[in-house]
Amino acid sequence: MKVISASTRGLCLLVGLSLGAAPVAPAAAFDLFGMHLWGAKKTDSSEDIIGEPQNYTVDFSVSGGNEDVEKKLQGVSTLWADREKPASGAAGLLAKARGDYRRLLAALYSEGRYGGSISILVGGREAADLPPDTELPDPVAVRVVVNPGPIFLFGETSIINRAPPLIERNDKIRLPEDQGFRPGEVARSGAILSAERLSVEAWRQQGYAKAKVAERNVVAEHDRDIVDATLTMDPGRKAYFGPVGVEGTERIDPKFLAWMTGIEPGKEYDPDDLARASKRLARLEVFRAMRFQEADEIGKDGSLPVSLIVQERLPRRFGVGGSYSTLDGAGLEAYWLHRNLFGHAERLRLEGKVSGLVNTFKPDELTYRLGATFVRPGVYTPDTDFIASVIGEREVLDAYTRNGGTVQAGFNRIFSDELSGRILLESSAARFKDDVFGTRNFIDVGLLGGIVYDSRDNKTDATEGYYAEATLEPYYEFNYGNPTVRATAEGRAYYGFGAEKRVVAAGRIKVGSIAGPSASEIAPDKLFFAGGGGSVRGYAYRNIGVPVGDGRIIGGRSLIEGSAELRVRATDSIGVVGFVDAGYVGGDSIPNFNDHLRVGVGGGLRYITGLGPIRLDAAVPLNRGPGDPTFGFYVGIGQAF
Repeated sequence: MKVISASTRGLCLLVGLSLGAAPVAPAAAFDLFGMHLWGAKKTDSSEDIIGEPQNYTVDFSVSGGNEDVEKKLQGVSTLWADREKPASGAAGLLAKARGDYRRLLAALYSEGRYGGSISILVGGREAADLPPDTELPDPVAVRVVVNPGPIFLFGETSIINRAPPLIERNDKIRLPEDQGFRPGEVARSGAILSAERLSVEAWRQQGYAKAKVAERNVVAEHDRDIVDATLTMDPGRKAYFGPVGVEGTERIDPKFLAWMTGIEPGKEYDPDDLARASKRLARLEVFRAMRFQEADEIGKDGSLPVSLIVQERLPRRFGVGGSYSTLDGAGLEAYWLHRNLFGHAERLRLEGKVSGLVNTFKPDELTYRLGATFVRPGVYTPDTDFIASVIGEREVLDAYTRNGGTVQAGFNRIFSDELSGRILLESSAARFKDDVFGTRNFIDVGLLGGIVYDSRDNKTDATEGYYAEATLEPYYEFNYGNPTVRATAEGRAYYGFGAEKRVVAAGRIKVGSIAGPSASEIAPDKLFFAGGGGSVRGYAYRNIGVPVGDGRIIGGRSLIEGSAELRVRATDSIGVVGFVDAGYVGGDSIPNFNDHLRVGVGGGLRYITGLGPIRLDAAVPLNRGPGDPTFGFYVGIGQAF
């Protein structure tokens, strides 16, 4: 039995380690509980050592028959991980072995095993006893033998000078006890580290920015297989935000950035304010890197200066994209973006799009879109953006052809990480032809208001969370003299199964209603249609409407859509999906279900990329109407919803 006693920076540790003939080299560096105890720090890599390639074989043995422990130990061992490739000479192999002593020991501690033994034999000799210039046969046999020892439980656990209970509703810190820091629980080293982190954070949430662990006493009693742990906290002085300094700017106004943080000098320090400021600044999309740095000391007046250090991106960006469907043809789009137009992170985006390609190449049968959008962040409040856009469009569908333009101007406000809202003044003018009502002109002016709740864990490939959006659009149409109100509501839910959430059930429902004149006096693009890759797959884009005879349709004044998907991640990069979509478009403001519900079913593949999954879906309509296809194939980026 070898007893190691160490003390540093208030740490008192007494741990008995039965290492047999394989003690960690006495002069080696040693780290425990994330703290460097003694010796020169070592790197885990042996790649810096140059030498002739040293081949080796590994026999990895863990006593006790615990497969989970064996897998964890193998997972941290570089000897095991690199067993298929030679080391950088004998010295490189011995460096790997010496590093594995530390890694294996830390892994045992993380499982609450403080009485284990580790032996790493290289050519039959203990690696810790071999000098770096040892000559080894090629290949050399390496044998790793680990006896994990008994599991230690916490005996006594305590936190001295613990932070008082949090009062603010939004301050949510888990209790150390909930992370396993309590008597009777397995004495994992991670539970002690977690208790320290949570105890410090509990003080920081109440304004004590420099809170720290003043003393850590951890004692392992080998005759009882227990660990007693006591943490003593030092909250320090209460802090208040000082002035925000900005470093690293080249094109953007540093005073504007300081204001956009939303941090008010003199306000009580709160790490949540820094987290919100980071998210707000990230939304500007002007930085390649960004971080906050707090001053080392709190001033005599209690103020804590904060520095924002940034590295700007190039202001201009160009992008292209595309989509394809056997029903709707191919679409191409491109955009040009300037993300810091006048020095206050203003974004100007110019975009163009053409769709309907492959199905036809006649210019008058294609759909075109040209637009410009301007966004000025930080209007009135750091979380309020001014938005203005101008869009010109020619849209060619089976139901109608539209030539027109739309102008919008208004504000978008972010209330929290999940909740946002917008209100815009909107005006549009368009000429419609090729529908059942003949050629007509519409000019309307109104408001567009909306609110969005989004708690999804990933916007393009969610595995959990919810999304809800509601819009209300009251407007007045001048040619027919009609006031109209258009409203929609959509909800989505995602639930992942298992620890890695490789199976996800996803559902979507959308409803809409228009109150006002008859369909003949409402612009067709304001009416509801369904069908297409983001609606009811198996049907063409906006090809589900209200039948009017001769195989033709018009838009409806009510809408109900729903989708259900089961997504399975087959590998890290490939997923498969099964789905069913349904859609109903009614002629009245309140659905009466006189018209047929359209249903499409199918499946697809997903190729996972950093930008989101590439989607390939195939679907068939179950209840085809006149002119509906027999099959649809869709290609796009991101999940269908």
